[in-house]
Amino acid sequence: MSKYKKIFPDDLPSGLPPQRPYDHKIELERGAQVTVRSQWRLSQPELMELRTQLDYLLEKKIILFTPKKDGGLWMCTDYQALNNITNKSRYPIPRADGLIDQLRGGRIFPRLIYDEVTTRFVSQKLIFRRLLFETRYQSYKYTVMPFGLTNAPSIFQLTMNKVFRLLLDKCGIVYLDDILVYRTLREQHLTDLEAVFTLCDQHRLITKGSMCKFLKEELEFMGHVVSTEGVKIDPKKIDTIHNWEPPTNV
Repeated sequence: MSKYKKIFPDDLPSGLPPQRPYDHKIELERGAQVTVRSQWRLSQPELMELRTQLDYLLEKKIILFTPKKDGGLWMCTDYQALNNITNKSRYPIPRADGLIDQLRGGRIFPRLIYDEVTTRFVSQKLIFRRLLFETRYQSYKYTVMPFGLTNAPSIFQLTMNKVFRLLLDKCGIVYLDDILVYRTLREQHLTDLEAVFTLCDQHRLITKGSMCKFLKEELEFMGHVVSTEGVKIDPKKIDTIHNWEPPTNV
């Protein structure tokens, strides 16, 4: 782990990520026009959190601000109107059942989760003006591809498949920002992890270390629990059904 500490940073590095093989483009449907939407009303605690997250994103150069003519919460940007008129990518996202089948027979599972601003290292050439969002303080625009765009998952999956193509379905699977490596023998498993870390380092991919797990014989994945005993539905996902009171009348 110490050899690859750069891919497990305590904080996001400043500056833009490297250029990737694929650029994210926002191609609108013929004749479509981007609409302007009013700001959402926020409570005082939400406003304070908004300021905190905006300052953080500005510091990391993930967003830029543009002056207007007249002068624990998760910050989300509503791109629904833009998504409605964007031509949709047809690049496939892996099927959950197919990925889970790949894990059957494995005995040792690590899991790498990429940082919450994962798309920051999938550098894209964006049409900035289409990604402008307004707050009560000023207007901002992203310098990298944010999630929330209709084609963001597809371009992200495409990039990850390109990076890890030699390992896919041999010793690992990739679902968006989630990587699982599976093996039956510990020695081979460590070799596979070394290969994954090397690719992350070469392509300047960073992970959210606090959410990564290593050398586990059981872990949760896509609503299931994968272990040496097989695959089963995550009990937490069906607690409500199990605890449902039986009907007392017709």
